[in-house]
Amino acid sequence: MKIVGLHRTAEIAAAVGAVGSVALTLYAGRNNNLPLLMILMSGWVLAPFLGFALASRYAGRWAASTRAVLDGVIVLVAVASLVLFARGALRPPASKPAAVFVAVPIAAWLLMLIGVPLTALVSRRRPDSVQTP
Repeated sequence: MKIVGLHRTAEIAAAVGAVGSVALTLYAGRNNNLPLLMILMSGWVLAPFLGFALASRYAGRWAASTRAVLDGVIVLVAVASLVLFARGALRPPASKPAAVFVAVPIAAWLLMLIGVPLTALVSRRRPDSVQTP
């Protein structure tokens, strides 16, 4: 997949993932009588997608491999968030799905904050062109 196509896919995935994740969070807490908690949880779930949007905005100056890793992480997090949040929201009411709504954003931040700088570091150490004898 071309870098431009991956970037466009990441933009769409981030938008769908953000809206879907917040919707599933609100659905999971529909019986909760604490509206402030639901607002805070929605913000918590939305935060990694806002971080990805900010990082994507500044990614134009990065190496192509670093941008590709960021876009790949965005797609991965969007799909995984929707799957895990849907699973948590559709569980029987007796179970406690809150853990997934707390853990997934933490994992998303860790993926971005570790994977992207690590890729940038590796791409800086690698020579741009390989000379053959």
